[in-house]
Amino acid sequence: MTIDRLDLYHVAMPLIYPWRTAYGEDAEVHSVLVKVTSGELHAWSESTPFFAPHYLSESAGTVFHLVGKVFGPHVVGRDFATATEVNDRLAIFKGNSFAKAAIEEGWWLLESKRTNTPLHRLLGGTTRDVVVGADFGIQDSIDMLLGNIQQAVDADFPRIKLKVGPGWDREMLAAVTSTFPDMLFHIDCNSGYTLDDIDFFRAIDGLGLAFIEQPLHHRDLIDHAELARSIETPICLDESVVDPFSAEQAIRIGACHYINIKPARVGGLQNAVAIHDMAREAGIPVWIGGMLESAVGVAIAIELATLPNCTYPADIFPSARFYSDELGTPEVEYSGPHTFRPYQSGELPEPDEDKLERFTLHRQVVLPA
Repeated sequence: MTIDRLDLYHVAMPLIYPWRTAYGEDAEVHSVLVKVTSGELHAWSESTPFFAPHYLSESAGTVFHLVGKVFGPHVVGRDFATATEVNDRLAIFKGNSFAKAAIEEGWWLLESKRTNTPLHRLLGGTTRDVVVGADFGIQDSIDMLLGNIQQAVDADFPRIKLKVGPGWDREMLAAVTSTFPDMLFHIDCNSGYTLDDIDFFRAIDGLGLAFIEQPLHHRDLIDHAELARSIETPICLDESVVDPFSAEQAIRIGACHYINIKPARVGGLQNAVAIHDMAREAGIPVWIGGMLESAVGVAIAIELATLPNCTYPADIFPSARFYSDELGTPEVEYSGPHTFRPYQSGELPEPDEDKLERFTLHRQVVLPA
């Protein structure tokens, strides 16, 4: 299958409510959508590292530049029979997983259309419901957070994820766990702490959290392994796992008990499946996360979440959770209580043309040299 053309769109999508984490606040989500064309077929991928390199070292701007000026010209006009061939072609470039994923995911979606095979089946998943949890960023007040949690509890979500950061941690967690003692919570630190905060981690060790997600530096594995030995609460890695190599090292040294897989963060779907398989062999559950993508990217995450070792409720959300003006069509909606159904081939959302025009900041076309 030859990649004939890439159409790139750097978009900014306004959020209903600002997304606050340990590393900052976003009022809109910056994302890169890529239309990948092969002959009469086309497919859309999405990579969403946000406006600034707060989550990791990439941003929507760097993804747009690299796909448009470096990675894209390296693949356009070439034939790729497998995703392995795409990744091998891009392997000359160091890092930049989000930029690589924007191209590699497009190949998978084209292959799904070309073979009329649902993407989740190409990946090794099954046509089953994908169970998801609720997720709350840093709020204006603890009372506001408690009210939002009550709505999630009333809706029978199986678990709730809470963003934490210095100044929004111990007091908040005490209030939450005392108010909802029977609810399953985990916290996401977004690399906001160090081993100097060991007293904090020990103080929350008896709260019954499912795990602590990415507590320490985003490039660290050794300190995570030490923290895992020092407390009873399990550790989950997110930002530290950027490819199968880092996942293998984390598993080998005991740095995690869970792994959050975000397909763009790990360089695409083939890498995501490899990490899933590696973790399953080691007895480590995985779950699928998102980056507040439009329906285009959320649908891809739903497909990935059908793999057998995705046993912890995913971080995937309906369009209405974050956007009053969803870019993708059709919008992502629950198929049942806190569940999604995977898509059939050709059903995945694509950008609405009018909204794409309205939200686009920069556009570029990559053609064969």
